[in-house]
Amino acid sequence: MRLGVLDVGSNTVHLLVVDAHHGAHPWPARSEKVVLRLAEQIGPDGALTEAGADGLVKAVSMAKAAAAGLEVDDLLAFATSAVRDATNAQEVLARVRDETGVRLEVLSGADEARMTFLAVRRWFGWSAGRLLVLDIGGGSLEIAAGIDEDPDVAVSLPVGAGRLTRDRLRIRPDSTTPPSAEVVDDLRAYVDGLLDPVVKQMAEVGWERPVGTSKTFRTLARLAGAAPSGAGLWARRALTRPGLRQVLGFIRHIPPAQLVELEGVSAGRAHQLLAGAVVAEAVMRRLDLDSLDICPWALREGVILRRLDQLGPV
Repeated sequence: MRLGVLDVGSNTVHLLVVDAHHGAHPWPARSEKVVLRLAEQIGPDGALTEAGADGLVKAVSMAKAAAAGLEVDDLLAFATSAVRDATNAQEVLARVRDETGVRLEVLSGADEARMTFLAVRRWFGWSAGRLLVLDIGGGSLEIAAGIDEDPDVAVSLPVGAGRLTRDRLRIRPDSTTPPSAEVVDDLRAYVDGLLDPVVKQMAEVGWERPVGTSKTFRTLARLAGAAPSGAGLWARRALTRPGLRQVLGFIRHIPPAQLVELEGVSAGRAHQLLAGAVVAEAVMRRLDLDSLDICPWALREGVILRRLDQLGPV
């Protein structure tokens, strides 16, 4: 069957269409995305701005039309932290439903972590042992660990790259000067403080194979020397802590407007890279991780796999 996943994230509205059936590898048929950076369109009152809501309605409408044109059998539409945390979330969801006919399911942070964990477990298999899975999104950081397909622990922290860029670094995509050392140090201290209770919790769970997933980790790994996307989906990629420290030490001195010139850095997220690197360094340091394997599957694949499980064998 042909499944469509519409992911309204903190950075993009992403439609992924796959051909799949229960027990089979889901093969991508089409991928389309619109960069909205909703995490950066939250006003001082905590509400998604009118411009942000307008952009969301337009992007969802376009994705629905594209899915229909591709003859999708089932469209799974969900939203994550940017919509979830907005004070006007219910109004925005109602507007999307009324104007596009698409009902967005809002995932909790813990559900994000569980779905991502499922995707990573299926990718690496049972031989990976106890997994620790880290996912840095635009609005939040998800951490999950366990031995089964459902993690023993799944937590979410409001330290996504887009959120921190907006609230802490206060930089824009066209900024021509990097944030000061003091601002970056303050950000590191802030992230460390939010990680304190999670570090204690994760130490009690334990793991055998730490894994990073999401665009942020993939980009940082590429800058640290991992294989480029052109090497294919199956190329093994990893991010070491020394490599990450070197990348962080380098990019913190580059103006956001120039980060896009680095190989592997996308234009839509370039200015968020520093905040993402600070979070990645903090969590690897606090959990004493020397290296992370990079998994190409994440939340969207987890949603697809869960749906196929629910449908069962045909």
